[in-house]
Order: sequence, then C-alpha cells, then structure tokens
Amino acid sequence: MDAALDLLAERGEDGVTLRELTDAAEANVAAVSYHFGSLGSLYDQAIEHALERYLDAQQEALSALGPGSTVEELAAAFARPMMRALAGGGHDLAVMRIVARAGIDPPESWDRLAGRFDRIRADVRRVLKANLPDVNDRDLTFRTRCAAGLLNWLVLAPVGAELRNKTEQQIERQLVPVLAGTFRGSSPC
Repeated sequence: MDAALDLLAERGEDGVTLRELTDAAEANVAAVSYHFGSLGSLYDQAIEHALERYLDAQQEALSALGPGSTVEELAAAFARPMMRALAGGGHDLAVMRIVARAGIDPPESWDRLAGRFDRIRADVRRVLKANLPDVNDRDLTFRTRCAAGLLNWLVLAPVGAELRNKTEQQIERQLVPVLAGTFRGSSPC
C-alpha cells in the first residue's frame, strides 16, 4: 500500500501500471490480485489508509483542546494536518491532494469511517457550543463540513499555491482567520 500511495502521489492513478507498482513494492503481480482483488481496489485502500492517518492527526489535535478553547484555537487544530502538508509540500501534499480528490466522490468503503468523522465533528461541536451557544447542532455540523471542504479545496485549487513555500506559522496566520470565520458563520438576519 505504501508503494501504491507513493506512486499515486507522484503520477496519479492513470500514470501507474501494475508492473511498476509491484516492482516498487518488490512483490509479484499475483500479490495484488490475491490481497486486494484488483489494482483499483489497492488504490482505494491506499487512499483510505492515507485518510485514516490524516484523521488520526486531526483527532489528536482536536482532542488536545481544553474546555476554554477559542474558535481560533479550534480552527488551528482542525487545520493542523493540512497546514503541515501545505508547508511541507512534496509527497505529503501530493497525498493530501489524492485524499481530497477522493473525498469529492468517496469509495463506498469509506462508510466504515463514518464513526471517525462523527467523533471529529463532535469534538468540533464541543468547542463551538462553548463559543456559540445559540447555534444549533445541525448548523454547527454544516459549518464543520464547510471548513473541511475549504481545506480540501485549498490543496486542489490554484489558490492553494499561494500557501506553498510558506512556513506552517505563516500558513496558520493566513488560514486560521478564514476557518474561524467559517465556524462562526454569520448572525441570523
């Protein structure tokens, strides 16, 4: 799976042959069929594995937030794994781009990650509720999904290039106010 993710990050799904993948993994061609069923299934599992690592990092950052955390601290924790990828560039950013593309049209197997997404949203709502007590849970969940979509868009769209070659701290100064605004939303008319 690591070899698949490396090659996907480097060349994209259409740029890797089964032979190149098995050579990079030092495995035989039959191993892909035996363990994964198909090259496409291997790609899906490799991308899912990358997403799980991202969710682990995001959950760790969110879990560290205390009861008095601000919306800005929440935004920084929520975006920390993506900011690291943007600052680091290279392979980590390429992997985040793969995950973001897959997030637009996720494979059916991602349903098993629903609990992970729910826990992250619950951690976000916990902090938001303390800061925005008059906003209902449905709206807070919507704002959380918008913030996640914004992060995915940043790594896929040309605007993300404005953040490349900057330090994580520079990215944080630029990105956190935008995410905090997404979490805060606007007051009802």
